[in-house]
Amino acid sequence: MGLINWVKSLGGNVLYYPGCLTKGVLSTEFENYKEIFNRLGINFILLSDEETCCGLPILNAGYKKEARKLAKKNYDLFKKYSVTKIITNCPACYHMFKETYPKLVREWDVEIEHATVTILEVLKNRRIKFRGSDEDRETVSYQDPCYLGRYSGIYNEPREVIGLLGGKVVEIRFNRENAICCGGQMEKNFPNVSRKIATERVRSVPIDATMIISPCGFCYTNLKSASEKSIEFSTFVLGKLRGMRR
Repeated sequence: MGLINWVKSLGGNVLYYPGCLTKGVLSTEFENYKEIFNRLGINFILLSDEETCCGLPILNAGYKKEARKLAKKNYDLFKKYSVTKIITNCPACYHMFKETYPKLVREWDVEIEHATVTILEVLKNRRIKFRGSDEDRETVSYQDPCYLGRYSGIYNEPREVIGLLGGKVVEIRFNRENAICCGGQMEKNFPNVSRKIATERVRSVPIDATMIISPCGFCYTNLKSASEKSIEFSTFVLGKLRGMRR
């Protein structure tokens, strides 16, 4: 860490930003991530009722001026609480903060990290890993979220976490850069199309996979409409951490 970054980090806070879907709908997963961070010794703050949307839906709807105002409002809020780093589990929020906010807010200087990357780093640093044999590993599949994969280039880190905690990933047909969208973003406007995409995606999962894991709330919920095997990333991680000896 350079001198300037070191000075900036003094007295700074790490914010856990769950995103609208996790905070407003996926309450279990919201609690999961908080417990995971606490178990791994990751210090964080929450902004609770003061927190607002990252603005990606507004921007995607074509309201760039409004998105810019919201981004500046969020930036001012983060500065109010001395936030120097944001950890988010939402792929869309991650992409918005990481790639778009620097274009909307001239002063933007907040470090952004996706939760899967944070968790992997701590697992490696603390040498936390599965101690069983390869035969004892659980066979699972992994759905690459659009915003985390193709938009942000994060493919290996979630898979590494799964491997360190005892999972064996068998790949879905069309994965990584060639992954097919789960259809979740279409659910509100085109529910029938969304469910059809989810059904087709589930058919591509190897039959021996006991779970379909994704760190995206949209992927998790939409694929769950077609298969009970669908779980959110935090459910797998927390389950494995709870089962390990402390």
